[in-house]
Amino acid sequence: MFIQTEATPNPATLKFLPGETVVQNGPFEFVSPQEAEGKSPLAERLFSISSVSGVFFGFDFVTITKVEDADWQHLKPAILGVIMEHYMSGQPVMAVDQTNGGVAEGEGFVEEGSEEIVSTIKELLETRVRPAVAQDGGDITFHGFKDGRVFLKMRGACAGCPSSTATLQHGIQNLLKHFIPEVEAVEAVQ
Repeated sequence: MFIQTEATPNPATLKFLPGETVVQNGPFEFVSPQEAEGKSPLAERLFSISSVSGVFFGFDFVTITKVEDADWQHLKPAILGVIMEHYMSGQPVMAVDQTNGGVAEGEGFVEEGSEEIVSTIKELLETRVRPAVAQDGGDITFHGFKDGRVFLKMRGACAGCPSSTATLQHGIQNLLKHFIPEVEAVEAVQ
């Protein structure tokens, strides 16, 4: 098995591509060993590496976030070994079949009477934004719409990325404003 690695715009995050499907019904994100416990054998194994602070599974990639003072030169071989061992063991990535990455559709809030606007926002996110963000090892999901403001949750490599503010303000906000005049601003939520 040959696992490729790619840098992401977030220096604390690397993207690992095992050359096969990771999760079909995701994405899934784990920000602590406790979150992964009993849900994902692979995430549990990855968190056994002391400098791993986040695990994100996309369709065909695994994104790993490290603690600030860790060095990728030392961490990368350990991560590659864990991913390879896991795939060779034949265990599933996820212990239980979950859909939509554990994110309930319609999560968050929607201003009354704005259902059509929200539908368009979600469609643009799904067709134009999420595929581009996945290439960088992350994901962005809709969280809410109120008073002309779109609230989005950033996951994987996008969470904590130094360029995420620019992505939101200049990329996503401009796209949504272009297609939906009612959108005034885009904000990230935790």
